[in-house]
Amino acid sequence: MFTLFVFDLDGTLVDSRRDLADAANALLGECGAPPLPETHVGRMVGDGAATLVARAFEASGIAPPLDALPRFLAIYERHELEHTRPYPRIPEVLAALTVRTRLALLTNKPLAATRRILRGLDLDRYFAPGAMMGGDGPFPRKPDSAGLLHLVAAAGADAASTLMVGDSAIDLRTAHAAATAACVASYGFGFDGFPLSELRAGDRVIAAPEELLRL
Repeated sequence: MFTLFVFDLDGTLVDSRRDLADAANALLGECGAPPLPETHVGRMVGDGAATLVARAFEASGIAPPLDALPRFLAIYERHELEHTRPYPRIPEVLAALTVRTRLALLTNKPLAATRRILRGLDLDRYFAPGAMMGGDGPFPRKPDSAGLLHLVAAAGADAASTLMVGDSAIDLRTAHAAATAACVASYGFGFDGFPLSELRAGDRVIAAPEELLRL
């Protein structure tokens, strides 16, 4: 049915919540603020590192230093694979899908970090270099549809035969904006507080990665 699957990264392919929360809390600690709950930080993820940092400082009630973003990125790079792992069955699902269809990845995470994580978890084999788009690329971040439409065109696909898979409202809105099919991963940490009212007829919701194989 679908000739292209486009995946989000954090909360969809990999559970990175603890490493992201630890990095944010390490930075907050350096600035004299108490740590935030991991689940609280998880709800801040999805709009890119700069927004995550801004939200963390806003929640802590203190102003961020001017170098908050590069400091966060440096901390995160040192610890980005301490606890981050693929969700159960993700490697097997990607291996099965790559035989049937093309795969691409669209994330608001910086591309260098995305590549390091995929490489460290042995998931990079499933995504060609030109089929990965990060939040620091030439297109606006999700939910803007430009990055998704670029990946669709690069794969020689069309929107109607493309499925965008993600765990957050940001991914759903991206799919809607690009007129692709949408699949929401309810197992991901970005699903916490998901606005179910935004689901449209035809949108899919999966509770486990292996359900993708039935699509």
